[in-house]
Parts: sequence; C-alpha cells; structure tokens
Amino acid sequence: MKRLIPLILETLDKGLTAANPLIAQAWWRVRHPTWRGVARACAALPVLLLLYVLILIPFTPSIGDIRKAKIEQPAQILSADGKLLAEFKPSNREWVKLTDISPNVVNALIATEDHRFYQHWGLDWRRTASAALHTFSGDRQGGSTITQQLARNLYPDEIGRAPTLTRKLKEAITAFKIEALYTKDEILETYLNTVPFLYNAYGIEMAARTYFDKPASDLNVLESATLAGMLKGNSYYNPVLNPERALQRRNTVLAQMVKFGKLTPAAFETLKRRPLRIDFERQTEPPGPAPHFAQQLRKWLAAWADRNDYNMYSDGLVVRTTIDSRMQAMATQAVTLQGNQLQGIANSAWGARSGCSNGRDLLQTFLRETPDYRAAKDAGLADEDALKRVSSDRDLVKSVCETKTRVQADFLAMDPRTGEIKAWVGSRDFSQDPFDHVQQARRQPGSTFKPFVYAAAFEAGAKPADTFIDKPVEIPLAGGEVWRPNDEDEPSERAISLRDGLAYSRNRITAQLMETVGPNKVARLARAMGVRDSELDPVPSLALGTSPVTLKEMVSAYGTIANLGGYVEPVMVTRIEDRKGEVLAEFAPASPKQELPADADRMLIDIMRDVVNRGTGSSIRSRFGVRGDVAGKTGTTQGNADGWFILIHPQLVAGAWVGFNDSRVTLRSDYWGQGAHSALPIVGDFFQRAQRSRLVDSRVKFATDQEPGWFAERSDRLREWFRQLFAPAPAKPEAVVAQRGEVRRAPAAASASTAPSAESAASGAAVGVGGVVGAPASAAAIEPRALPQPPLLPAPGSAPVAASGAVDGETHGGGEPASAPTPTPDDVVPPDAGGTAGASPGT
Repeated sequence: MKRLIPLILETLDKGLTAANPLIAQAWWRVRHPTWRGVARACAALPVLLLLYVLILIPFTPSIGDIRKAKIEQPAQILSADGKLLAEFKPSNREWVKLTDISPNVVNALIATEDHRFYQHWGLDWRRTASAALHTFSGDRQGGSTITQQLARNLYPDEIGRAPTLTRKLKEAITAFKIEALYTKDEILETYLNTVPFLYNAYGIEMAARTYFDKPASDLNVLESATLAGMLKGNSYYNPVLNPERALQRRNTVLAQMVKFGKLTPAAFETLKRRPLRIDFERQTEPPGPAPHFAQQLRKWLAAWADRNDYNMYSDGLVVRTTIDSRMQAMATQAVTLQGNQLQGIANSAWGARSGCSNGRDLLQTFLRETPDYRAAKDAGLADEDALKRVSSDRDLVKSVCETKTRVQADFLAMDPRTGEIKAWVGSRDFSQDPFDHVQQARRQPGSTFKPFVYAAAFEAGAKPADTFIDKPVEIPLAGGEVWRPNDEDEPSERAISLRDGLAYSRNRITAQLMETVGPNKVARLARAMGVRDSELDPVPSLALGTSPVTLKEMVSAYGTIANLGGYVEPVMVTRIEDRKGEVLAEFAPASPKQELPADADRMLIDIMRDVVNRGTGSSIRSRFGVRGDVAGKTGTTQGNADGWFILIHPQLVAGAWVGFNDSRVTLRSDYWGQGAHSALPIVGDFFQRAQRSRLVDSRVKFATDQEPGWFAERSDRLREWFRQLFAPAPAKPEAVVAQRGEVRRAPAAASASTAPSAESAASGAAVGVGGVVGAPASAAAIEPRALPQPPLLPAPGSAPVAASGAVDGETHGGGEPASAPTPTPDDVVPPDAGGTAGASPGT
C-alpha cells in the first residue's frame, strides 16, 4: 500500500501535466503547501462561505411570505345568510395573543430555549459556538434560538429537515429576515401559536386544553414548565406516555428558571416535589353545522386557490356559499330524528345489544373479514378454530355488530332554478361516520329512476293516458337469458295507463315502456338530466334502477324535472372575498340547458304529482301536511337494502337515502325497509319545517298549464256544444245510502273509482318486485299483499261507493268513511346492475 499511493500520485501528476499545465501546477501547490498559501486559503474560506450564503438567499422564504405569516388568517366559510360554517386551518390550533398567554409560559420558554432572546438578532453566536464545540467533542447539543426554531416551524419545506450545513444556513438567513420584520413580542406570539405538542394539538392554547383542560392564560408555573419541557422532544417527554421523563424534564426547566432569575430557590424546592397532575383530553376540531359540505368545499377551494395563487390557510379568504343555515339545521334534525328511530328498529331486528344474536350466519361472514380472523388463519389455524377464536372476543364481536348494523342516511336539497345547494347532510353523525354518502356513496336508486323512462317516452310522443296491458313480461337478454320483471300481485290482464303505472310504481308497465323506448335512450337522457358521474348500464333492468348512482346526481336530475327540463349544474359558492371584503371572484348561476323538451317535462311533472297525491308517496301530505304543488317518487331496492324518496317543488328539490354501509344488512322489515317509510319521513319532516318557516312558498306552482291555441279553443267549444245538444236524458236510479242513522235516497250518478285510496298510498306502497331468472337464493323475499286494481267504471245502475282518496279518516264522495285499504309495498329492484339474473315472482 505504501508503494501504491506514490505510484498513483506520480501517475496523476503525469496525466495532469499532459492534459493541462495550469491544472498540473495548481495540483503541485496543493501537494506542497507554503505558509503563504495556507494563509490565502484561510482568508478565502469566509469569502467562499459568504458567497454560498448569497447564493442560498433566493432559496429561503421571501420577505413577502414572512410578512404574510405575521397576519396569517384561515379561510372563513359563510352560509348564504351570513353564518359561519367552518374555518379552513392547516392544523388544529387556535391563535391567541401574547397578552392572553400566561407569563409563566414565556418565562419558562426563554429560560430553557433562549435566555439571550432579547439581546440577539436571530442568531446567538456564543450559543452556536458552544453547541459546535460540544458536538465536536461527542456531546451533541442544539444551538438554535427561538427565532431559528420559528423559521423551521413556519417553513419546514423551504428550509429542509436534514442536519446539514445548508439547512443551518437557510435557517439562520430566515431568522435574520424574521427579526427584521417582527418585534420580539410578535416572534414569541407566533412561535407559541405554531409549535406542535402531539395529539394534533398545535400552539400553546390547544396544548393547555389537551394536557391540562384549561386555557393558556390560566397555566401555572408547573404546567408551563411541563409544556416548555416538551419542546426538546415531544415524544420522548410526552407526559401521558412517559410521565417520569416528563417530570424530570419539568424540574430541569424549573432549575433553568431559577438560574436566570424567573423563580426563587425556595419556590423551586417546593415545586419540584409535586406530581405532574395531567388532565388529558384529545382536542378535536368542531365539525360545524355542515361538515360534509365543508369537506367537499375544501377540495374545491384548494384547487381554486392553487389556480389563482392564493393560500386558503393564510390569505384570509371569505367564501360565501349557497347553504342556508336554517335549512341545514332542519335537514340535520330530520336525519337525526328518523335515523334514531330506525336505529332502534335495526337493533331489535338484529339483536345488536347481544352481539347480533338474530343474525349469527351473517355475523360469522363479517368476522371472517376482520384482520383478527386473517391473523388467526396466518398463524395456521383451521377455519373453524380461527372463527371460534375471534368469536370469543366479545369486544370484537360487539364492535363488528354495532358497525355493520348502524343505520346510515343522507339528505340533499337544492334550488332547481339556480343549482344552489341549500342543505347537505352526508351521514347521521360526522364524528362517527365522516364518509360522505351524498357525494361518494353509489347505491341502486330503485324506482326513483323510473321517471327517466317515462320522460324518454313522453319525449318520443307518448301521452299519460296511453296504456299497456298488465301481463307477464319476458324480455330476452344477451347470452340467451330472459328478464321477467314482476309486481307483488298477479297480472290482471287489464289496461293500465302510464299515469297509474308511475303513480303506483308498476314494474311490468315500466318494463314494457322501457322495451318500447330503448335502454340506450333512457341512459342518455338520464345522463343529460344530471346523472353524469356514475356509469349507467343500458340494459332493460335499468328501468328499475339497477345501476348505482349518488344522491347528488339524483337530486340534480330531479332538479332538471322541476326546472321544466332545463339542467343547471349544482353550485356550492356564490363569491369569494379577501379579508378586506373586496370581491375576488363571483360565480353566477349557469344558464339552464334544455335537456328535456318542456312539453314532455310538463307531462312528467303532472303524473309525478299523482305519486304524492294518491300513490306511493301520499303520506307526504297525509302525515306531514306538505302543502302546495309538489311531486316526487319513492324507491326501494331488492331486499329493502336501500330506501329513497325525492320531492320536487318549483323552488326546492329535496332527496334522502336510507340504508347501511354494507348492503348485505337491511332493516329486515318489509314495512320499514320501504323508501316510503324510511327515506320519505326525512324529506317530509324537512319540507314541513321549511314551509312553516316560509323558506319555501307553498303558493308557487309549476308552470305546467298550457294556454290552448286559437284552433284548439274553438274546437273544444264546438265539441262541448255538440255534446250538450245531442246528450241523452240521464237515467235516475236511486240507491240507499246510510248516513248518521238515517236512510235516504241518492242518485247513482255519484259513481266512484275503485282505485286505491290516498291512505293506502300513504302507507308508502308501491307495487312489487322486479325479478330476473336465476336470482340468488339469498335474496330477501317480500310478503305478497293485495294491491289496488286500476280504476273501473261501475256497472250501470249499481249503488255508488265511497270515493277513493280517504286521508286519515276524511271522507270524500258518498258520505261514508272509506274502508281501510290494504297497504301495498313499495317498489323493489333486483340487486344486479345488469339485470341478467332474476327473481321468481313474489320475491
């Protein structure tokens, strides 16, 4: 080796000499230094260091950024009526002024971290040199001042985290800039409000609440010393997990306070013997009145701020949203009230309080999906032994049962004229389930999808009075399978109009209409009207809502119906202002795009009125007393896995979904599982409150009436004249009608339809199940019930009957109370999106 090194150097000398004589000469001087050369090199080092510092300056935070941090203000999210919905903070902290922080905190901080804080300009040379000497001797010490630590806390990405010379120089440069722009008190205030303290607590105020359950202004000497001691190492001196270390560190801080005259020796001797007395409680940000809406808005605002060079955490943006705080409160109350009622039903149905004792088979399936079961299997246990092990863990069983059987619900309301979202509830409880079911959950819509089939038919020229025969339907599918949609009752072989087909949600009628119109056309129209993010499978069973969609899409599409066929994209924000109130951006409602001809839309609204007047959604009037011109549709999917209801009004569209996060879990009730009984009460409660508060004007009507043209008006007059001229004299048979104990005669002309009463419809009834060949045997069956027949005229001369339409005991027509009708189940759809598998009649 001794011979090899000289040989390498000699070879290098020859190579450099041959390549470049100047380089060779410089290399020779390095190998043979002189005193003069050494002195020049030492003098050049500071110059090189200064040059390096000048090069680093542009790569440190600018003066503007540091000045902005001084007045950092998070974005404020306001409702349309001026109420605070949320603040977008970068972390869980609450900014407090230095005057609102206990002086004990300041004394402990300065004595421990930077006792010459008021004498230096960002860099303590004496402390830096001392730290360097200790580090070189093997005892590593930190020499950062409070200002340097603040620079690191404020700009971790710009300065870096690696323990290198470059990072220390950037830190020092930034500290000098901070000292030039901030006063000492401002530096202390900013530092104490930005330093982290574990458990998502940032700043001294959140730390005081987290560890001692009090504000920062009330911290005593011991508590202040404990928090100041954590700054050396949050995890290592964590008073919750490492109380002994935290106690020793606290006493070290107290000793430093004595050393620099902030505490008397006598007080120190007394205080150092006292325990920590931690009162720990995690601090969580308050969710606000519209947490799911704020969650979605944060994503939108972050993208807008990036495009327009704003910081939503510090630039003091004021975002004015479309949410009405009063409607939001009503929607939250409605979801909570109905959700709690349904939760009691679910707990009883599943035996949730005893670990899902009523659903052992499904519970075992859920347990097999847990990490505990997989760990047992990985350990080599057989399936039965692994299942027995996890089943013996009562806490695990209870947790799985409660999670799976927790009822979920969501709600959305928007103005169909402008697309402005007025209320948004993404789940029953944001703290327990932050998942946003309005925007993110895709579920089968069931019969709430049927209006798109009828809309496509009306666009193609169909009329509400057109009829189909209620007969067995078989529709061939690709692959040789056959789709056989069914209702709860047997085919009546009678003609049923499109109006009654939708009002009573007849699956066989809708399937025939779908076959006439075509799935592709229905899918295209639904996408145009608002179902724009979810994939719609253009198969016949799409008519019964087999393609999963979101509630936001469905409410948006129903908004197109309420807006006479004009689609308006949903919007969340009306304008954005800066902290001074100057408008930075305005977002005017988009002009409606006519996706459905107005004439076809008017017919659709007219027959959807019958859904709430006499059909499956009539309890919206009988139970909740919703007034005015409204229309809507119920929906229930196979096995009652999903319940839907959407109501439209000229000023507001509101929809709700109810179910479970896992669609294998249901309410196990043919009654409560229907959308008319699970989702409709949420919308009904909300609309009732909104009308009573006059946030929705019940006098406003849909513009569905069309003025007849000149020719049509005179034709009608001529037709009426001929009818009166040639009309035969009416027969006057009489019938006995009992009323209030008397017997009197009444003319038989007061005939009535045998159509189902409004009370029957108020039960939430809609007709039957869509089934397909080869449905899984596990599909829950729904008990068949008697269903209403289509309206028929009475036989000539027969006695009149009480007119249909009895609502909660009211009578209309013949004078006798209508007999209580048999309730009819809501509509259901097969669980498969493609409709290629089916259920036998009656499922």
